[in-house]
Amino acid sequence: MPWVTHLIVSTPAQFLEAIRQLPPDPPPRPLRGVFMIEPDHFSVSTETTSDNVYMDTASQVDHERALAQHRELARVINACGVPVVRFPGNAHTPDDVFPNNVFATTPGRLVLGAMCHPLRQQETQRNDIRQFFTDLLGYAQHDLSQSPGAVCELTGSSVIDRRRNINYCGMSQRLNPAGVEAMHQAFGFALSWQFELQPDEYHLNVVMTILADRDMILCPTAFIDNEVPKAFAQAYPDRVIEISPEEKNGFAGNCLAVTSKDVIISTTGLQALSAASRRKLEDRGLQLHAVDFDEIEKAGGSVRCSIGEIY
Repeated sequence: MPWVTHLIVSTPAQFLEAIRQLPPDPPPRPLRGVFMIEPDHFSVSTETTSDNVYMDTASQVDHERALAQHRELARVINACGVPVVRFPGNAHTPDDVFPNNVFATTPGRLVLGAMCHPLRQQETQRNDIRQFFTDLLGYAQHDLSQSPGAVCELTGSSVIDRRRNINYCGMSQRLNPAGVEAMHQAFGFALSWQFELQPDEYHLNVVMTILADRDMILCPTAFIDNEVPKAFAQAYPDRVIEISPEEKNGFAGNCLAVTSKDVIISTTGLQALSAASRRKLEDRGLQLHAVDFDEIEKAGGSVRCSIGEIY
């Protein structure tokens, strides 16, 4: 069958029809490395509380503890054989500890997000991160904020199946149709599927993840259309692990596979996982590496949000 290219769909039926035309078994895309931004000046931003219900604005931040947890996360990733590049934080951008919303890569290209909130828009202007990719790695640069009307918080609002070159787009205040189109073109996706999240969900990567290009975790109740998780179950037969709202609220879905078998998850997320969910992951040959991350989770994101991928 022909390979579908540059197609954006918006219904489960359209998605299932389109995915049938993709190559059945493309090769995996391993990570070259990851990058992280240290919580040197970490705080819980009051600007983003309007649409992030996962934030804990009542608690004080322990800066030393946040820094220690962040560095332990980097150590664990590196111990899995994945290089880690760390950048310093900035006192003027307290959310920069979550770089995957702002910077994303595909081989040979750095993509800059079109951020929803003004404070986060400042993060895209960092010359040190831009120059690392353009000058040192030789990547081209594509700035989605230059796309008229686009709002797109990259791999926060989207989850990418790198193997099949598909972008799953959770529509919210953090991602609009112009943002889907801009990201689709910037990455050259074969297929993008946009669907609505529940009003209290701000990022798709909190409710869903794809692990090692083959297995999926998702919380079915996080989608407005209950046909969406059913379509995922058809597209990924016997590879979808459904989690409860309680597991999702504990950041169990905000994890990331950094190799074909190594999954990084916070201790909060691992403790939230039911025994059945954990057993299913382990039965698939995935090894869970838990890291204490509750200090940074006060800002409404967990380990996946803190890891930028380098492809």
